[in-house]
Amino acid sequence: MKNTNPQAALEHINITVSDPKAMAARLCELLGWHIRWFGPSMNGGTTYHVGSKDSYLALYTRANIGTYSGEDMIGHMSHIGITVPDLAALARKILALGFTPYYFGDYTPGQRFYVRLDDNIEFEFISYEPQKSDWWNIFQTELSNMSKAGIARK
Repeated sequence: MKNTNPQAALEHINITVSDPKAMAARLCELLGWHIRWFGPSMNGGTTYHVGSKDSYLALYTRANIGTYSGEDMIGHMSHIGITVPDLAALARKILALGFTPYYFGDYTPGQRFYVRLDDNIEFEFISYEPQKSDWWNIFQTELSNMSKAGIARK
């Protein structure tokens, strides 16, 4: 199978844990990794990014640990993060396949969006490279055009 995007790279895998701080410390001790970032995350939770310069595990917990279910269950893989150079180009490819990206946003130090692909596996696509200032508008225009054409969404 031909690789059509040789610049894409696995960056992180996000998993739900009961105590991200303790798990991060254990992985640092065992593997010689370091904490790259930590702070607040979705659903009032906390996330620790622990790993090397090029990749990491995102260790996530919700604010109310008693409400875990489905994809927030402890030990569950939340999503796979992959870096790409051009988010708008990738979003167009994803739309052409009939999938709908969501949760577009800027975050220090880059931009990102999410999409659920086959088997409902969630991917986060990230770029740390400067994007065209209108990358979000490019995506919105493409989505609108595809919707008008009646292309099914997954």
